[in-house]
Amino acid sequence: MSGMPESVEEGGQLTGYDRGLVLVVEDEWVIADLVRTYLVRDGFTVIVEATGEAALATAHRHRPVALILDIMLPDMEGTEVCRRLRSRQDWTPVLFLTARDEEVDRLLGLELGGDDYITKPFSPRELVARVRAVLRRASGTVAEDIRCVGLVKSDMPRRRVFVEDGPVELTVTEFDLLAYLMGRPGRVCTRSDLLAAVWGYRSDVGVRTVDVHIAQLRAKLGRGARMIRTVRGVGYSVEG
Repeated sequence: MSGMPESVEEGGQLTGYDRGLVLVVEDEWVIADLVRTYLVRDGFTVIVEATGEAALATAHRHRPVALILDIMLPDMEGTEVCRRLRSRQDWTPVLFLTARDEEVDRLLGLELGGDDYITKPFSPRELVARVRAVLRRASGTVAEDIRCVGLVKSDMPRRRVFVEDGPVELTVTEFDLLAYLMGRPGRVCTRSDLLAAVWGYRSDVGVRTVDVHIAQLRAKLGRGARMIRTVRGVGYSVEG
């Protein structure tokens, strides 16, 4: 199912080249075609691949703005695709798409650097909305250029983070979570509020997602992670 980026014409207007290229990695043709149709309608260019190896090659060659990645692929787990991307310092946003709804699978995907997780059956419109949300976060800037809390400094326009002047590589979601907390020093942010602010939705079921990303942040920030305080039963706060 590989090939050149696709587009469609609607009402005489060429669409599919405005929002950027999305790589869809899905071996079930019906699902892949459904996802592609809705993304193209929304102005994205789409390439579909059916295997992990093909996806890695296409991601390297075409540099998509986002990946929609099925976990159950013929040649390898989607989580392994994500792990390989992150290991080569590719921080393209990844949204996992899978029929497996076990919490351990969701958390594993997030721990490996995924930005969101959508379970089959799903709403195509919600999927497109999630893609647009993660891309807004990836490209967004704030008025305040630099934020410093404790040993951590974040350069907002460039979306870069430093601990004791050493650079730290974060995913889009990890950066946005850290930026949100650092913009509210001393304030306790609930898990539900963080889900709404960073991921764009509220869900009691998804609060564990916040905990996983906080754990990932702490691991990457090292000594700088001491500024993130857990407020048991409520959420998190950042204190200098």
